[in-house]
Amino acid sequence: MLSLHVLASGSKGNAAIVEDTASSSGFLIDCGICKRDLLAGCAEVGFDPARIADILITHEHTDHTKGLGVCLRALTKLGSGVTIHASNAVRQMSMPIQEALDEEGVAFAAFRSGDALTISGLHVHVFPTSHDAVESFGFRVESTDDALGYLTDTGCVTGEAHEALQYIRLLALEANHDAQMLREGPYPYHLKRRIASDMGHLSNAQAAEELERLLDSLGATMLESVMAMHVSQENDLYGLARDTLEQVLKRYDHPATALVARQRTPQTMR
Repeated sequence: MLSLHVLASGSKGNAAIVEDTASSSGFLIDCGICKRDLLAGCAEVGFDPARIADILITHEHTDHTKGLGVCLRALTKLGSGVTIHASNAVRQMSMPIQEALDEEGVAFAAFRSGDALTISGLHVHVFPTSHDAVESFGFRVESTDDALGYLTDTGCVTGEAHEALQYIRLLALEANHDAQMLREGPYPYHLKRRIASDMGHLSNAQAAEELERLLDSLGATMLESVMAMHVSQENDLYGLARDTLEQVLKRYDHPATALVARQRTPQTMR
């Protein structure tokens, strides 16, 4: 079975571990946190960081990449030889990735949208998201008899993303902001427009709409947990994001559990 340990999620830093509990192996999605928070988060969720041999990067924004250098040095000291997986365009646009690749024992593997990867013994399907980055991606991860979907940092749900999120047991789904809170909040107009655009971030309502579409699709009975991701601390509330998804599940009389990822407190879906 798969587990998803979200160590941090939000504009101040993002990192999550996908674990195959059968083999105790796993990999990291993004590394926008410091060494202390990575190691402390791993300890809290019970995952040995020495088992991290791969890091997948969703896109080049620094809240997803800024911790690569210090974290890779820490992992190397634990005996891990780490491969960074990203698109070539993201690598070229990311100074943290370029600097991390200068570290001894760090390798690079390029992927493209639509690729099927094998990482830490798990099958990873790469799909595009819609974000104001040079390129941005989400992931569907499969083991022999389990699957999870990871979709964050996208202004809309692409067709490829919706298809990849069907027939999964665990769903990490962006619910970044409440539309009214964003409109009435402290951000300047240009930033509000960016966040609300098709190249920005999913709102609670958009997350609920996608969850409804998934519950109306084949494979909906497989879903056991959905976690609201990248929740804004200025334009949303953790409870509001979780409750928005929970209301959809209740409306469909679906037994899945709704959770919410936090900026500084690790959360796990099993």
